[in-house]
Amino acid sequence: MEPFVVKDPEAMARNMAHVVEELGRAASAWVSPRESGEKKDSVAGPATDMVKTFTKLSEYWISDPKRALEAQTHLLTSYFDIWSNSVRKMSGEKAEDPAASHLGDRRFSDEDWQNNAFFSFLRQAYWVTADWADKLVKDADGLDEHTRHKAQFYVKQLTSALSPTNFVLTNPEVYKETVAQSGENLVRGMRMLAEDIEAGRGDLRLRQSDYNKFAVGENLAMTPGKVIAQSDICQVIQYEPETETVLKRPLLICPPWINKFYILDLNPQKSFIRWAVEQGHTVFVISWVNPDERHADKDWEAYAREGIGFAVDTVEKVTGEKKINAIGYCVGGTLLAATLALLAKEGDDRIASATFFTTQVDFVNAGDLMVFADAENIDSIEANMKEHGYLDGSKMATAFNMLRASELIWPYVVNNYLKGKEPMPFDLLYWNSDATRMPAANHSYYLRNCYLENNLSNDRMVLGGKKVSLKDVTIPVYNLATREDHIAPAKSVFIGCRSFGGKVTYVMAGSGHIAGVVNPPDKKKYQYWTGGKPVGDFDAWAEKAKEHPGSWWPHWDAWIRKQDDEEVDARQPGGGKLNAIEDAPGSFVRVRV
Repeated sequence: MEPFVVKDPEAMARNMAHVVEELGRAASAWVSPRESGEKKDSVAGPATDMVKTFTKLSEYWISDPKRALEAQTHLLTSYFDIWSNSVRKMSGEKAEDPAASHLGDRRFSDEDWQNNAFFSFLRQAYWVTADWADKLVKDADGLDEHTRHKAQFYVKQLTSALSPTNFVLTNPEVYKETVAQSGENLVRGMRMLAEDIEAGRGDLRLRQSDYNKFAVGENLAMTPGKVIAQSDICQVIQYEPETETVLKRPLLICPPWINKFYILDLNPQKSFIRWAVEQGHTVFVISWVNPDERHADKDWEAYAREGIGFAVDTVEKVTGEKKINAIGYCVGGTLLAATLALLAKEGDDRIASATFFTTQVDFVNAGDLMVFADAENIDSIEANMKEHGYLDGSKMATAFNMLRASELIWPYVVNNYLKGKEPMPFDLLYWNSDATRMPAANHSYYLRNCYLENNLSNDRMVLGGKKVSLKDVTIPVYNLATREDHIAPAKSVFIGCRSFGGKVTYVMAGSGHIAGVVNPPDKKKYQYWTGGKPVGDFDAWAEKAKEHPGSWWPHWDAWIRKQDDEEVDARQPGGGKLNAIEDAPGSFVRVRV
């Protein structure tokens, strides 16, 4: 027990006083912008929704006393079993671990979670309770699927938040550090908490990386190129060639405007953009504006015409080519698909092939983000956006982090505020924190037409005054999903394949929404699967699909060349037709919120 015994009570008391001081500073940082009217809380909406959801769940169990008693008895019996096992273990007997299936969870990696009787009991009780709560949702008959989905999501958020790893006295690793440092770790942690609330101007801006180690254009987004055109909502970047000849068809990349394009250009070793240039592609990238109140009325059509349409015009002007290859990533891919349907309706066939990275066009199986996209939540989001004309980027960042709270929120709370340690520098998490705003009209259209009404895949989406149909998109499509994607689930991407009117090549990569896409060949990481046509049942397709080790990038490049492998002399940015506005990565991407 020595590591758990306070050795210097005086130092501990002194540091606890400093902890209180820092907590006061954090509270002041939270309260001040609310007192001044600068910040308004929007917690009531989500909290009310959670209460309503759990009320519907509890109605099922309370409506039948026998059923409720059985559920309670099951939980109490599990607790008694844990107690009995703990007593046997303390007596030196071999005891069963009812939470053995969760032993791989990294939050519980400290040896005391198994070897110390108290912490072992806590761990087992936590997992038994969490599994019981999850089972309550799964076994509740009569819930509609959306309510069940929300209940599962909220249960997961609560169990993640209430994990014993998140508290000083119930986390053996943190407790031992606190004793060893006489509480200095908590002083540092509360100081960081105050700083992070100040940095968020009244909201907690949880630091996931050492942000001082990165700068866009210096050690991120470094591929040489020029900004050659600019509209109200985007800049168009053309990258300098690395080869003497290039494919005749240029390549235009449409990234999401939720976060920034340099996820595809993190550093020279991870950059898809640099790799594509090295393979002989003439690469153009759309860099979206980080919008403010001036862009409130820029809607989906504006992004289609002043974004993708403007970029296509720019590519044609610079290269003289009337056939180009296009890539869309995530919501950038959804916009690209809708734009292709609009262009097909208008007889514009300049985009000759389309590649989609983790893109949904059918939102029936859209995953946990559906929790935030029912009618009530969208009304609340729209009311929030109405005040400033945009959705603050921190709101989307929080929503995405909540999809994997046990990995992207609580470990950093423990590391930063309880252990008092600065997070490690990590370029991907720096990018993740580099949030962007969403224009009100654009975001509202996206939420309602895609998540709420699923109009794009059902030929009901209206753009330019016309109903558009993905069946009119008959060009070749390369549709990439990732197996562990929480944002665009692989099954959802698979189902979306049937919406297009032409041949679709469906590929599923290993890992998730980011790592599955940003997977350079020389890293030799993960794998990808190819198979037959993306028809029928997704699980049946996945079972029969052929697994290939490593990156899917060369497979995609080979697919592109099958469409047209003609080459021409390398092209310089601007092509003598447009003057460079500034060096890549441009000024739009540097705007932080």
